[in-house]
Amino acid sequence: MFTGGATPRPGEISLAHHGVLFLDELPEFDRRVLEALREPLESGRIHISRAARQAEFPARFQLVAAMNPCMCGYAGDSSGRCRCTPDQIARYRSRLSGPLLDRIDLQIEVPALDAAALQGAPDGESSALVRSRVRVAHERQLARQGKSNALLAGKEIDRHCTPDAEGRKLATQAIDRLRLSARAYHRVLRVARSIADLAGSVGVGAAHVAEAIQYRRFARD
Repeated sequence: MFTGGATPRPGEISLAHHGVLFLDELPEFDRRVLEALREPLESGRIHISRAARQAEFPARFQLVAAMNPCMCGYAGDSSGRCRCTPDQIARYRSRLSGPLLDRIDLQIEVPALDAAALQGAPDGESSALVRSRVRVAHERQLARQGKSNALLAGKEIDRHCTPDAEGRKLATQAIDRLRLSARAYHRVLRVARSIADLAGSVGVGAAHVAEAIQYRRFARD
């Protein structure tokens, strides 16, 4: 994943630089591998130490990961097929640490589809239409701050992502009720800023903050 051999070489995360790294069955990865993802997800770089030498590689990738809701895969299914106990489900989900989850901005539950939905025509917009809207939002970010929202940090977040009064009130409630860390809070603000950009909104409002908070479902369960 990170490198191989006595002499450091770029691993999968560096090969995914400026691309997408997809990890399926995320909790099945070794805990040390998962925890080592924290550095590149935060800094966009990875440091490798070997007996012979040390090296640093670029690793600014978009992480996309998938996992089952429990070990058998049926937790929450309307069929009632899940036989996992609450303790077993908790142990399974605890394989993902809080600090790692803090660095995953969108945590979405995707329920199973019934036969009618699988066989019917897909709902929603075309990929071309979505791509066009994303391109416009990205251009808006570059014009405003010279970089994408994901790269904002510190005072830049305060300058460009601070919501209006109602949005700040909602964000304060989220910090208290969901026990968000400072890192998670800043990530919520960046996501809210992106939602506002996609909607063509100059400012960040309560609706944008609420939607960003809803995208952290796993952290609240």
